Amino acid sequence: MTSILEPAAQASAAPYATHDVTNQPPPLAPYDASEDAALLEGLRREGAGWAEDGIRRLGLRAGSAEAQEWGELANRHEPELRTHDRYGHRVDEVDFHRSWHELMRVAVAEGLAGAPWADDRPGAHVARTAGGLVWGHTEAGHGCPTSMTYAAVPALRRQPELAKVYEPLLTSREYDPGLRVPAEKRGLLAGMGMTEKQGGSDVRTNTTAATPTAEPGVYTLRGHKWFTSAPMCDLFLVLAQAPGGLSCFLVPRILPDGTRNTFRIQRLKDKLGNRSNASSEPEFDGTVAWLVGPEGQGVKTIIEMVNCTRLDCVMASATLMRKTLVEAGHHVRHRSAFGARLIDQPLMRNVLADLALESEAATTLTLRLAGAADRAVRGDEGERAFRRIATAVGKYWVTKRGPAFTAEALECLGGNGYVEESGMPRHYREAPLLSIWEGSGNVNALDVLRALGREQGAADALFGELALARGADARLDAAVTRLKGLLSTGSPSGARRLVELMALTLQASLLVRHAPPAVADAFCATRLGGDWGHAFGTLPDGADLDAIVGRGLPGRGVTVPWGLGV
Repeated sequence: MTSILEPAAQASAAPYATHDVTNQPPPLAPYDASEDAALLEGLRREGAGWAEDGIRRLGLRAGSAEAQEWGELANRHEPELRTHDRYGHRVDEVDFHRSWHELMRVAVAEGLAGAPWADDRPGAHVARTAGGLVWGHTEAGHGCPTSMTYAAVPALRRQPELAKVYEPLLTSREYDPGLRVPAEKRGLLAGMGMTEKQGGSDVRTNTTAATPTAEPGVYTLRGHKWFTSAPMCDLFLVLAQAPGGLSCFLVPRILPDGTRNTFRIQRLKDKLGNRSNASSEPEFDGTVAWLVGPEGQGVKTIIEMVNCTRLDCVMASATLMRKTLVEAGHHVRHRSAFGARLIDQPLMRNVLADLALESEAATTLTLRLAGAADRAVRGDEGERAFRRIATAVGKYWVTKRGPAFTAEALECLGGNGYVEESGMPRHYREAPLLSIWEGSGNVNALDVLRALGREQGAADALFGELALARGADARLDAAVTRLKGLLSTGSPSGARRLVELMALTLQASLLVRHAPPAVADAFCATRLGGDWGHAFGTLPDGADLDAIVGRGLPGRGVTVPWGLGV
């Protein structure tokens, strides 16, 4: 006798018994993460055109299905803290998934850590930034140790005898994980420990104490740091109170004799985003450290490191904008609603064009800042002054735009963007971080006021840059006039308003000079002329949406040759 359940059971076993899968986009990967006109044009303009072939190769690698999977896995399998080994010995190690190590291996090999400091070619630092703008399409967390390693080199140079030992390894292109004697490794990574629980960005209130030993330049530290990312790095630059005041110290995880330095990891932070990257609270107790720079000049010594990491915050935010724009553009090309593809719906094109404007402005400014950093390293004092103020301006504004941008890009995918499988929630959680790290919004805005008041030539450098676009757009000229008026007050309570206008005029001046007219005109009309709403997708009717979208969105994808590794 046939069971009444058999027909239902047979139906449930049939594939897609109740529906067919239609009107869904195919996977984005493989794609070319370097297919970005603003990026490639900026690379050439800022003196690193020689790196274009390498950037294009890295873009293909970043957009490959394999590398995209590494990013997803590194965040799914989060780092795990091991305070002790099986025998009870204190080890203070953090275990990472193999995908993290794959991402790090490529990043270091491609020169995204300390390598530019060993490269004499003009544009080396621009090439590194462009590399970050494309390799960052994989995932953001592993950019933290590469950024800190890059930033540690100029600070370490304040103590030449230490730089002589460690700089060749910090600039190496070999990723050599694991805690061993630093001088015996093929390559090193560096971190930094500045903030403490009672003060945060107010590092002068630090209580970690540094006690001199009988050996000149060698101290012992005692204290507790609040945010120290990437604790598996080999070396750390740390701020502590020496007899002469707040000072900078080099703290290796493994001492030259092979013993473990006291670096007790109390816990890993349970963060909103940036989950692949371990952020920790280390405790120092008799921790051996070497003085970097004079006693009492810790902030002055480490500020060069902060300037570098702030640039990388701008870069990472611009990368996140570009990545989410690419995801949104891919979705709307393949999804239909209300009788047409989403990309052909006029309102959706307005949203995409507005996002493309913001992304191009962020990328263009990032590469200009990288060019200034590169030329400042080579002795250009004008560029050094411009870099000092413009990096703080860019750090404030571009990172502030990230959360709203990623939210709008996510919304382009609708409900599909709200599920973890899309990857968009991970990008959305990442976005606020970049405004917080290396000084939150208020810290950066007030730092701009400090630079204007104390740094000779900072204001002249900024207005000199803006003057290069004088007369090209009346709205930009009017905004620069307004900016000069705001500068005459210099009120701390108005610092955000002032720095926002600085950023917008700077971005507009770059686009007026270097972007197509459709892009520059729409940016000036909206960001400076006020012909704009309060959300993305409110460009005026006269904006050339087709031209902006056509420039801003990449093609339909590429086929990545097998074996295209590094």
